[in-house]
Amino acid sequence: MKAFVIALLGAESTGKTDLAQALCQRIATETGLKCQWVPEALRAWCEAAQRTPLPHEQAAIAQAQHASIEAASQHAEVVVCDTTGLMTSVYSQWFFQDSSLEAACAQWHRQHVDVTLLSALDLPWIPDGIQRDGAHVRVPVDDALRQALSRQHIPWSLVAGLGQARVQAAMDAVATGLRVRSAPRAGLLTRLIERDAGAEGRAWRCEHCDVPECEHRMLQQARGR
Repeated sequence: MKAFVIALLGAESTGKTDLAQALCQRIATETGLKCQWVPEALRAWCEAAQRTPLPHEQAAIAQAQHASIEAASQHAEVVVCDTTGLMTSVYSQWFFQDSSLEAACAQWHRQHVDVTLLSALDLPWIPDGIQRDGAHVRVPVDDALRQALSRQHIPWSLVAGLGQARVQAAMDAVATGLRVRSAPRAGLLTRLIERDAGAEGRAWRCEHCDVPECEHRMLQQARGR
């Protein structure tokens, strides 16, 4: 059976790296499955080059990200990746008006990723060296990412909340897929039962996400409305 691949996408400073590591640890604990997280290729590239990439270097970064995920999938049962090449394609479009990477990156994403998680903008922006561009780019990049996911017909689940609440939201989003991988331990089974029990009382109020209680309000605040 192929590895179960979980992709974390989102604008900068939305907690993807911390969530990927925490989610990986939680999955291993609650399922007993061999889980590995894959770091962001762009971060490693920027640290090595001591600069941000140029337009013609974007494709290689996307390819490196995909290669790392594929390598992890060879020996892990679950792979949690801190972005895919689809995120690189979104940045290429936003910063360089280059949409040439989207189709190929989206095709790879559909073929290899089982669950896509979108990290919400409800965390404060934190500077992190040359890789980050500023809080002002988070909303437009988030918009561009949502549009790309919609264009490419890639389903996704929003992950919001602080600390362990964010990790739990991610676990809820991936639990059903993990259940078929092996007999879940008590923690995962209990989470699934509790989530399913409350599903009937949940109203859909927002076309952009599955957390209507917080996402609509959060996006309005982020846009200053």
